This record gives sequence, C-alpha cells and structure tokens, in this order.
Amino acid sequence: MQSPRERSTVRARAGWMVMGERGRPSALEVCRVLAVLFSLFPSVSLQCKILKCNSEFWASTSNSGPEEEFCTALRAYNSCVRRTARTCRGDLTYHSAQHGIEDLMSQHNCSKEGPTSHPRTRTPLPPAPPPVMTDSQERSDGPEVCHYERSLPRNTAPPNYTHCGFFGDPHLRTFGDDFQTCKVEGAWPLIHNKYLSVQVTNTPVVPGSFATATSKLTIIFKNFQECVDQKMYHAETDELPAAFADGSKNGGDRYGANTLRVVEKVAGQHVEIQARYIGTTIVVRQVGRYLTFAVRMPEEVVNSVEEGDNQDLYLCLHGCPANQRIDFRNFRARAAEAQSVSRTRSSTGANGFTYQSAKTKCKERLPVEDLYFHSCVFDLLSSGDINFTMAAYYAFEDVKMLHSNSKRYHIFEKDAEMNSAEQKGRNVLSVFLVNLLAVLLWTVCL
Repeated sequence: MQSPRERSTVRARAGWMVMGERGRPSALEVCRVLAVLFSLFPSVSLQCKILKCNSEFWASTSNSGPEEEFCTALRAYNSCVRRTARTCRGDLTYHSAQHGIEDLMSQHNCSKEGPTSHPRTRTPLPPAPPPVMTDSQERSDGPEVCHYERSLPRNTAPPNYTHCGFFGDPHLRTFGDDFQTCKVEGAWPLIHNKYLSVQVTNTPVVPGSFATATSKLTIIFKNFQECVDQKMYHAETDELPAAFADGSKNGGDRYGANTLRVVEKVAGQHVEIQARYIGTTIVVRQVGRYLTFAVRMPEEVVNSVEEGDNQDLYLCLHGCPANQRIDFRNFRARAAEAQSVSRTRSSTGANGFTYQSAKTKCKERLPVEDLYFHSCVFDLLSSGDINFTMAAYYAFEDVKMLHSNSKRYHIFEKDAEMNSAEQKGRNVLSVFLVNLLAVLLWTVCL
C-alpha cells in the first residue's frame, strides 16, 4: 500500500452503447440529449458512477479464472455499487446492478464476507538488524515510514489534525466541525479512505420513534507496507473487546506492528486504538446500552480517497444526507410549547422529562449551553434514557482530548447556522454552473 504522500490513479474505460436498428445517433442528437440531461438531472449526470463500477467488474472478470477470484471481483463490484447509493438511487442501471449482484452471488455460492481485492505479491524484506539499545533508549516500533510525523519530509509544516465524533441519538461532528443530528437507522459508513474504514449500525432507541443510537461498530485497518497487517476491530452492545477480532492487540507480525495497538482504558467501557503509522487515535466507549465513537486524524489521511471513488456517504467527511437530518431546534420549540400547554396537567412528559427538567439534568454535566448541551436535552426528551447525558459528556471530553484547536471545542447554534448557510450557497452555485454548462452545450450543438 502506498504512503499518505503518494497518489494512486485509477483508469476507467467508458464508451457509448447504441441499441436498436436506427444505428448511431448524430453528434447533434447526442449534444442535445446531454444538454437536457445536465439541466434536468445535474446531480445524477455528474456524480453517478455506476457505469465505472460495471466496466471495472467486467474488466476484472474478462479472463476466466478460479471461482474464488470471481467471488473476490464480485464483492469488489458490490462494494463499488454500494458507494454509489446516494447519487444513483434513481438510476435504473444502479437497481439492475443490485439485482444482478444478488443473482451472481447465489449462482456462484459467493459469501458476502471476504476479500474484495487480490492479494499483492510482496517482496520479503531483509531481516532487520536488532536495535542497539542503552538504558536510556526505548525500542523502536519500526522504520520511519511507520511513524506518521517522522515520515514527513523535513522542514514541512506540522500536520493539521482533525476530529470527528458520533454519539447519542445520534449526533455527528464532522471533520469540518459541522454538527448534525441524524436518523441514519441501519448500517452507515463513518470513514472510508485508503487506510481504514469505519461502519456503524444504529438501532431504534424507543419502538416507533425516529430516535436511533449506535449498537454496533466495525473498524478495518488495511495492511500498510512493512508496518501492519489488515486488522478488524468489532464492538457491539455489552461487548467492547480489548483486542482485534483475531485476538491480537497489535498490527500483526510485521516490523512496525506496534504502531497499531488496542489499549483498554476501562474494562467494557472505554477502549483506545492508536494507529501511529497514520497519525490516528480512535476512542470507542459504551455508555449505557450504546456506543460512542471519536477520532483524531491528520487532514491528509482524512482526504486520502482513491481517485474516482465516490465518497458521498462518508459521514465524517460529508455529514449525513439531507433527508436523514433532524433540526432539533424545531423539536426543542415543540417540546417547550408542549410543556407550556401541559403544565397544569403533569410535570413530566411521555418519556419522563419535560423540557425544563431535561435542561436541568444536562446542566449538571454540561454547564455551557453549546450543541453538546442541546443534544443532551434532545436525547432525554426523545428517549427518556438518562445515560445519554453521560454520552454527551464523554463526547465533549473526547473533543478536549482529540481536537487540535482549543478554541473550537464548543460549537454553538450560530456556528451551525453559518455552516448551513454556506452549504446552501455552495449548492445553489453548483446548480447554476451545471445549468450554464447545459446552455453552452445546447448553443454549441446548434
């Protein structure tokens, strides 16, 4: 695997397929069709990469090989198609690919779990000489490439570290310090880049409610040069292991294996995973019945996305999809209004908290009325689970440990409103530019 400073290029083959007896359309017809598609469906036209997935799959299976290799290619195809889910939901080819994959999996008895790429042949490294140690020296954990900051070129600026957190009902703080409350029931990717992948599974907190929380978490560290083997960490409710899935606590048998470690801080409650070869620290906690996640990662690693790879569902980078977000300011306003109406009837709501009692409880742990405080109030009102108070508290404690800018620990509602306004502005500009391109295409073709 390449280092964070190297880029990989992916060459995809594309072409026109013409069906029917009339033959190939004229250039004029093609231009007009393109212009109409760009203007009517800008997001699908410019972002849906399903044809790239198709071409890569058929290219990888063009030569017949063992059944195992076909299943590996099929799993890679499935992974590629899943990454296009957000931008290709309305595309017929996308839905056809989904059904086709299921059929092929069944026909060839392929497991959905397993490798998605063929193992690369590695040239064995010569045995490293034993390190010379004195009483004042500590053992080196591996070569320079296995220590992120040491591997940076000399005289370069220190890396910029970013933070992402996911906790509670659930609430997301992105690498860009955008703070969102989401629905996201089921399995969702938090992080997916060249070096690791993180996926969470969220389940309903209260039957019939939109409130969900994280009950499962899977982290896959991909093999990296002479540093670490591929490792998987899996946690779920009441099972927060102090080791990787294979029982090991480090990166395997390679020379830099100790640059990846699982450290148990509090048995069954708090685990820290240190991945020094990519400058990353991950904190996983169980609070009550649910899990929380927090990470510190260099910006370079955050953005280490394979060229051409669709990352729209990378929640820590892009946030939750718009249709999965909850505006808890409206929720809070309705709760306050409901309390005012029912004040003469009862002192508590359906879940045991009124707006005022929830605020009082959250104030005990979160004295500053920032978005961590408001998320705590939201969680108590929507679920009635007192443990969510501690989830918000520990999420903020993790920010103080992992965030590189102390002035950005707290996020207030005005910050969230500003980020939302900026995002809307970018979306409007994107649509304008796409429509302008459509007009130019139409003009040129005429």
